[in-house]
Amino acid sequence: PCYVAVTADGAVVLVANYSGSVASLPVGGDGRLAPAATFIRHEGSSVHPRRQRGPHAHSINVDPSGRFALAADLGLDRVLVYRIGQIDGTLTPHDPPGAPVSPGSGPRHLAFHPGGRTAYLINELTNTITVFDWDAEAGTLTERQTIPTLPEDFTGTSYTAEVQVHPSGRFVYGSNRGHDSIAIFSVNPGTGTLTAVGYESTDGVRPRHFGIDPTGTFLIAANQDTGNLVVFRIDQETGRLTRTGVTAKVPSPVCVRFFQAGRG
Repeated sequence: PCYVAVTADGAVVLVANYSGSVASLPVGGDGRLAPAATFIRHEGSSVHPRRQRGPHAHSINVDPSGRFALAADLGLDRVLVYRIGQIDGTLTPHDPPGAPVSPGSGPRHLAFHPGGRTAYLINELTNTITVFDWDAEAGTLTERQTIPTLPEDFTGTSYTAEVQVHPSGRFVYGSNRGHDSIAIFSVNPGTGTLTAVGYESTDGVRPRHFGIDPTGTFLIAANQDTGNLVVFRIDQETGRLTRTGVTAKVPSPVCVRFFQAGRG
């Protein structure tokens, strides 16, 4: 497994397995997981001779309506859409079954805009973010834009990792492993499309993940290979990042999540 998500009502846990499958597991009243209600193995391949010889489901997300699950498969260059059974928590392939991205892109993680009508997909192999219009009634994705996460003058090797949307919906952030930076984008409020604002060094190596606190004030970058967390303050007008001077040593950090007290 490489990704886990929970439906808003806490009734179902969804899992993406990098070996090329997704599953749904109902949650009992005591919090225990029941055996998988659904296990679906993806099939196919794409153009990269090493990374895309077979399916590699890299993430699975619940859409804001709670009716659909979207699985990004790095090996297939597709986002697959599943209907979530509201009674039994099963996953059923939707019709249409999802949306492709450009061959060799390697879709990795996906994040929804707070408005619920736009989805941002970060592509690991081409260092890009694809912007989709999301129709929550039809369960369909329509590509609107693909934009690089790296500056034009960068010539080294780099792979993207995480993508997140600021709680205000005004900014999108993506992490670059190799360039070792956070790419910053502003969001067009009418179309959801992105404009590059800048790139901020994470002061470490291989920022596999980062987290934005629930108030939208701070971003914490997790540098996996140098074992350090770096805290940035987010400018609420521009989205740019400024170091706070707060850091922490953590062995090989790969995920940042915030706990909100009082939410159960």
